[in-house]
Amino acid sequence: MVLEADSIDARLDREAEARGNVELRQGDLKLRSDTLRFTPARNELRAIGNVRIDRAGDRYWGPELTLDVERYAGEFIAPNYWLARTGAGGSASRAVFIDRSRSRLYDATYTSCPIDNGEEPDWVLKADSVSVDIERNEGVAEGAVLRFLGVPILGLPRMSFPVTGERKSGWLPPNVNLDSRSGFEVSVPYYWNLLPNLDTTITPIVSNRRGVAVANELRYLFEKHAGSLRTQLLPDDRVERETRYSFDLQHESRFDARTTALANIQRVSDDDYWKDFSRSLPSITQRLLPQDVLLLRRYDRLDNDLDVYARLQRWQVLQAADPDGIAPPFQRSPQVGIRATGRFFDAWHYSAETEVNRFSLPEALPLPAGLELGSGGTRWHVLAGIERRFGNSGWWVVPRASVNSAYYETDEAMRDGRRSGGRTIPTFSVDGGLLFERDAKLFGRAVRQTLEPRLLYVKTPYRDQGSLPNFDSAAKDFNFVSIFSRNIFSGVDWVSDANQITAGATSRFLDAQSGAELLRLGVAQRYVFNSQRILPDCLPDAQNTAECQRSERRLSDLLLLGSSRLWPAWVLDGTVEYNPSTSRSVRSVLSGRYNPAPFHTVALTYRYARGLSEQVELGWQWPIYRREPTSAAAAAGGAPCKGTLYGVGRVNYSTLESRLTDAIVGLEYDAGCWIGRIVGERLSTGRSEATTRLMIQLELVGLSRLGSNPLSTLIDNVPGYRLLRDDDKPADQAPITP
Repeated sequence: MVLEADSIDARLDREAEARGNVELRQGDLKLRSDTLRFTPARNELRAIGNVRIDRAGDRYWGPELTLDVERYAGEFIAPNYWLARTGAGGSASRAVFIDRSRSRLYDATYTSCPIDNGEEPDWVLKADSVSVDIERNEGVAEGAVLRFLGVPILGLPRMSFPVTGERKSGWLPPNVNLDSRSGFEVSVPYYWNLLPNLDTTITPIVSNRRGVAVANELRYLFEKHAGSLRTQLLPDDRVERETRYSFDLQHESRFDARTTALANIQRVSDDDYWKDFSRSLPSITQRLLPQDVLLLRRYDRLDNDLDVYARLQRWQVLQAADPDGIAPPFQRSPQVGIRATGRFFDAWHYSAETEVNRFSLPEALPLPAGLELGSGGTRWHVLAGIERRFGNSGWWVVPRASVNSAYYETDEAMRDGRRSGGRTIPTFSVDGGLLFERDAKLFGRAVRQTLEPRLLYVKTPYRDQGSLPNFDSAAKDFNFVSIFSRNIFSGVDWVSDANQITAGATSRFLDAQSGAELLRLGVAQRYVFNSQRILPDCLPDAQNTAECQRSERRLSDLLLLGSSRLWPAWVLDGTVEYNPSTSRSVRSVLSGRYNPAPFHTVALTYRYARGLSEQVELGWQWPIYRREPTSAAAAAGGAPCKGTLYGVGRVNYSTLESRLTDAIVGLEYDAGCWIGRIVGERLSTGRSEATTRLMIQLELVGLSRLGSNPLSTLIDNVPGYRLLRDDDKPADQAPITP
């Protein structure tokens, strides 16, 4: 123990009295006061006048304190307090310290707002008493009332809350949702911390249109197994007059360092579920739900890796008989394969893969008009390749030889009448490039400029594939990555014939000091020596028809790329696909984002595909009104409160259809100690259908969030959006238990 003061009077082993600028330090405890009396026999101190305690980042201050230093037991008269873990505090008529982990406050208040001229803060939680037990991670408030802008909004005779970052069972704040399909909906989650590695959240849901539902999320984490199970059940939908449900299992098992099992199983009750309950579907493609199970065994030795795997993949396709239908993918039931990669003689690299797949279509469902998928079947394929890289830091050349071989047995006769057949297609390619660098100036700025030309030559002979089935191939999107690929199709079934060379060049301007990319310009085009016969427009059922003749076109469309970050506040990007035969743009994507400061961002994107779509997207987060900070200091040592109103949103407008497709528009008000959000969302679910939703949320900084949560919607949809509070995790982990 260290005691410092302007003057100290002490009698050995009896009593010490310190006056003036008193400071006492012991371990993580620091105490300051005007006067302090310490009695060694009882190990007790009494501090009077401007008493202040700092311990583990938490602070208490008031007029008088009595404390047993060894047991940390005592009483603080009329203290104020501030908690570092939550960034909030308050006051009490009396604080009793039972020991180092337990304490009790009487007539207590709690807020993160400043108190200006003695007025009530914007929000405050008042309680007759508050008991805190750090070891049990529990706080209990008796007679608690939450007031916002002077109005009581929540009252509970007893409520409990966690006092650390550890999980604790209890009721979480209620969620409120309002949308055009389910009406007004209220849900109150209950978090149940079953074990340190097992918990569940049970959520009763009441909708004025659909009735009563229940959702559950179970999470588990064991030594070899981890995952989550989400379910939602609506026993009697008053709108559809049927039981509706959703199921989502995400599982991973690692039996040892080499053996892994994965499961991703999602299922819903009906085809319209994705329209009515989009928030309960975690899938990126909400109309295409996977049921996917994979078992993988890995072997590695020196520079060689071998994977042996078995997989079962099925799909649930959500669609009714309407023109907005989608083409379902084939299912793999099962898929068994071996994949190997490695090198030999230090310089030669190889890759090999062989699989047996049993393909089938999903359960009977309506297909879009004019779409025929054929029948299922079995495919055995082999993909193999060998390559070697020559070069150094300034140049490189990679010759590669590969083969794609596949054998088919189909459930129904193919177009030529056979029920089995196959083909083997070799490919030879040479890929090479150069790298030039020089020091230069760009708008008076010292930069390093690069010039990176690249050539890819591909030779693949023509093999007739018109009578063979197509289970997993589709044309690749034409961009700066795919133009340098050896096959214009993805998957295994279709291999394009080629005798072509692709040429491209990229020039980058890098900041001379930081190495950050300031400007990138690129161009690429493909030249075909012989006319091609396997083309993206030639679907399997049209391969030998008059509409699918060989292409005599020698030059592909020209790809142009530009990206600029020359100015700190601006990000500009653009890609253009230009057809030299028609002297017109085929596809263009142009975007720009202005971000001069945090929470100031405007993004504009223009997307154009000739004859298909033309769309303008505008996204923003920008302050539209600011209230100057008050002069009063924050209660409990916080910062002065200020208020800023932000506009936030994103709108997508189709100029081809002259209609607004999707829109998110909202307001956020940051008052410093609380944030209010109101966000409206319109989401298209068909050519003439849309779902609208209204989300209202009140975030009390340092306590919790109330209402519906629009944050994930804003983060996913508004380019450059930033949370007004980055340290908001404690609010999410603070259940309120009546």
